[in-house]
Amino acid sequence: MIDMKRFISGGAFIQPIWVFVIAVTIFFSFTSDYFLSVGNLTNILVQTSTIGLLALGMTYVMINGNIDLSVGATLGLAASLSVGLQDYGLTVAVLAAIATGVVLGALNGLLVWKTGVNAFIVTLGAMIGVRGLIFVYTEEQSFYASNFAFSDFGASTIGPIPVLAIIFLLCTLVMHLVLKKTGHGRNTFAVGGNPEAALDAGIRIGRNMMINFMIVGFFAALAGVLLATQMGASTPNLGRDYELWTITAVVLGGTKLTGGHGSITGTLGGVLAIGILRNGMNMMQVPAFYVLVILGVILITVLIIDQKINLKSSKGVQA
Repeated sequence: MIDMKRFISGGAFIQPIWVFVIAVTIFFSFTSDYFLSVGNLTNILVQTSTIGLLALGMTYVMINGNIDLSVGATLGLAASLSVGLQDYGLTVAVLAAIATGVVLGALNGLLVWKTGVNAFIVTLGAMIGVRGLIFVYTEEQSFYASNFAFSDFGASTIGPIPVLAIIFLLCTLVMHLVLKKTGHGRNTFAVGGNPEAALDAGIRIGRNMMINFMIVGFFAALAGVLLATQMGASTPNLGRDYELWTITAVVLGGTKLTGGHGSITGTLGGVLAIGILRNGMNMMQVPAFYVLVILGVILITVLIIDQKINLKSSKGVQA
């Protein structure tokens, strides 16, 4: 017999966000004959791949009980480096961009670990500082790719599937397996759920947090490089507000802001929910700002429901 409580809560069978994804997919399939076409579905994957990559790393950080507001700025810096350093070779440019993301993530993690300052404050400062570095480096100018192989990669496909969509889905699979099947993944949940108990169990809390900040830095840089290949260029403002979209996707996917709970499958659902809403409403020629209103309402509703569930659970434990 199906345990309906577990079914609805997403424990064993399906997460609530996927019910929403299925519902909006069915709705938009009736509004446009083109919505369920292979071309449009792959387009949604490509459109969501940037936020999706950011959200993979953000999930780990938020399960830890932290947050990273600098991902959008890191993306922008990585994109500028991957385009601006192409005179030194495409490989050098891409590796420098990725390495920069990892180093910035490590610095964020180290500061949170060693100083004890809240991650919100640390990464807010990093966001402002890195955005400033972008303007200094680019001199407030856009960069354009000089290597056509770089731009061609962003438009390449394997069969009918864009390479960027394949990269996103492969990264999602890898991060899901790491979170569920490895010691690092289990430690991430333990640190976010109960830091004191994790410390007593011998888990190196600071090291775990720092690795997760490096992971989100890596994915921010990778997203920046891949977005630059799509555009064939980079701009100083690239990545602005992406941290907000990323956090929205992760929270919609069921990751708790307080830490200790979350999943990559839920995050994938949150990312797709945003992508499907934006794509479907665009096909209906609905002004883009209405999408923001709808997502804001949905996010607040999810948080209210989550808060009520937590209150009921705590009362049940006390009883």
